[in-house]
Amino acid sequence: MRENSGGGPDIVARFWLEQYLDAYIAHGASKIKFITGDFGAGKSRCLRQFLSEAAQRGYKTASLSAKSTWIHDFKEIFASILNAVDLTACLGNCAQKIIAEMGYSPEEIPADMSFTDYLTDKGLFDPITRRELRSQLNEMFFKNPRIDKSFSVCAGLMTGGIIGYPVLEPSSQALLTAWLTSEKGVRLPTLRKLGLSSKITRHNARHMLRSLVEILRIAGYTGLVVGIDDLEILTGGSFLEEIRYTKMRREDAYESIRELIDEIDTLSHIMFVFAFDRELADNESAGLKSYQALWMRVQNEIESRRFNLFADIIDLDKLAGADTPGMAETPEALAALEATEAVEAPGPEGAVNAADTDTDFDTDTDIGTGGIGYE
Repeated sequence: MRENSGGGPDIVARFWLEQYLDAYIAHGASKIKFITGDFGAGKSRCLRQFLSEAAQRGYKTASLSAKSTWIHDFKEIFASILNAVDLTACLGNCAQKIIAEMGYSPEEIPADMSFTDYLTDKGLFDPITRRELRSQLNEMFFKNPRIDKSFSVCAGLMTGGIIGYPVLEPSSQALLTAWLTSEKGVRLPTLRKLGLSSKITRHNARHMLRSLVEILRIAGYTGLVVGIDDLEILTGGSFLEEIRYTKMRREDAYESIRELIDEIDTLSHIMFVFAFDRELADNESAGLKSYQALWMRVQNEIESRRFNLFADIIDLDKLAGADTPGMAETPEALAALEATEAVEAPGPEGAVNAADTDTDFDTDTDIGTGGIGYE
């Protein structure tokens, strides 16, 4: 079956862009959405389009797959997000901001020279300048309440390494990278020599994600959008797959998503979208319904005649079956729907009320009603 080339996936992606990214997430909120449907319904297309247009709107994006990233341990998700956003390049943007704050133009520094080499060449790298550099790093990272202490140390040292002060040795750079990606074999006493007080674990990885998003904001991005596809692999996949979930790991994965939902209000400027085939919703022994603590948080408890694009789970198959796809996408169409509802009243016996024939999309629900996210 070919993936849906338009219609529902385009409607959903455009709706999320306009209703969430353009205002809600950009103003500091956070959100989690789920999208499902049969094979070929257009879930992956919707994710690709959404992430692509999010990047055009100034967001950093991370496209992940449950077939290649372990979902049961959030530190694995964090490591994949970190790899996708290119932290080093983002810290390069932070370094340019510091250079500009000190009254210099980043463009005037030769590509093969660090900022401190440039200052030294001009005889300007004096103790006062060194003190100002340290002050700028402190203000940007260490004094920022939205950045974890250890993460601020890491970001400050790496940014200083880009600027050229304080000097970051290659061995220290490698150790910081190993800390960020939770590499095995990294000892805490060694990390403490750099000022890092703890390792990244499944328990603090969401807190580290908040720190990462704040650094993305400092670097000039609007926020972060994460798409995680192929979640249906949790019900069991082919033996040829790189990742296979045992019952214990599957339940850990559901618990990890449940924890993310419950802690989403501690994050800001971020949106998650999980995509999966219908089997994950229908399989009662291994799917979402098998883990009630998660299912109770994501199920659409209220069903209406119109398709609700604000719902936490978007079913592309049901969307495709709507009689008037896209009718409520514009303010004019929404006003028409509201006018229709306003005149709804008991008619003569046997008469059919106009509202009884509605199968449009419900976009008149407030964003903060029944949704998963920081309101």
